[in-house]
Amino acid sequence: MTKNKGKTSVLMVGIGGYGYYYTLTLLNEISPDEAELVGVIDPMAEKSPIFEKIKEMKVPVFDEIEQFYSAGHTADLVVISSPIQYHFPQTKTALENGSHVLLDKPIGATVQEVDELIRIRDLHKRWVMVGYQWSYSQAIQNLKSDIMNGVLGKPVRLKSFCLWPRKDDYYQRNNWAGKMKDAQGRWVLDSPVNNALAHFVHNMFYVLGKEKGSSAVPEKVQAECYRANPIENYDTGIFRATTTDGTEILFYGAHGIFNKIGPKFRFEFEKGFVTYGEFDENLTAYFKDGSRKSYGDPNADHQFLKLMKAVEAAQQEDPEIVCGLEAARSQTLCMNGVQESVGSVVPFPEEIIVRDDTDQRYWAQNVDYDLCECYRLNALPSELKLSWAKAGEVLDLKNYDHFPKK
Repeated sequence: MTKNKGKTSVLMVGIGGYGYYYTLTLLNEISPDEAELVGVIDPMAEKSPIFEKIKEMKVPVFDEIEQFYSAGHTADLVVISSPIQYHFPQTKTALENGSHVLLDKPIGATVQEVDELIRIRDLHKRWVMVGYQWSYSQAIQNLKSDIMNGVLGKPVRLKSFCLWPRKDDYYQRNNWAGKMKDAQGRWVLDSPVNNALAHFVHNMFYVLGKEKGSSAVPEKVQAECYRANPIENYDTGIFRATTTDGTEILFYGAHGIFNKIGPKFRFEFEKGFVTYGEFDENLTAYFKDGSRKSYGDPNADHQFLKLMKAVEAAQQEDPEIVCGLEAARSQTLCMNGVQESVGSVVPFPEEIIVRDDTDQRYWAQNVDYDLCECYRLNALPSELKLSWAKAGEVLDLKNYDHFPKK
């Protein structure tokens, strides 16, 4: 495949699930003068609703990313939305073959994978964008700019809350959901903190970054992780982290609960606070002098603005990467720390686990209300002495560069 001048050649890795929407956006919403689909990697491509269209277009389809390059094809941009355990090896292969990468969140399962990708990226002089879509939104960028410029004063505490119930089919949709490792023994660490709710963890570190493309770094973390579902890892994760600058970061996230609440957050600063989802869907700063500032809705921008930006960047000499590997590394580092802090995941007591056969799901009774109270009081469940709660250890992340710690 040869690249047309001024047109980005795109290889799609994963066209089922979320990858289907990436592909749909590429084909339907980005001009063929700007981008061209030159290949698909997916061992189950025929199951995707867009497969017939890809066949019609005579786009080559391969099971493995290595086969695409071995067959002599090239791509300016590789878009990866495969399972977590494939993110590292597929990104590595793409970079080594001269492609730039748009990698959907999270980067992967371990901090050592992130650090190795940074090394490989620099060696091959390519770039990697990470697909946390809020980071590309105008609302978040405007807020980040004000934080960087001291408009809100020193950050004190950032907390985020998201309860998204999940049914049996969420954990049965593949063979790695809710697992620590996959069948081949590769780390997955699938959890609310490293999958569905990773956006809100990343966002807290990201807005505190001292530069547009950087994030604050967690220095310590203490976590509590529980499960209502019969899974290996946790479906309810709560943690307190402290950044290297001393800002407190609190997160409350769960799938094994009854009510859907959030996302919402409150970011406290010396000069006021910023909130989202507590009153409405706008990102708004409330200053101590009585003034307000609205940054807009972070969901107002196109969900796949990240793809549009990546297609553009592939044609630029020195593009601005607003959310790259370094910016997204804080989420991976924190998530690894959360797993280490708790050691073993604590199952909720049997007497509070409810099984609903009609709705096909499990939940822990009243835990949603308990977590609302924890959020209100800036507390971990064990600090409120909740009957089911067990504190994890305070883990030092200062020189943490390997999961599990050596």
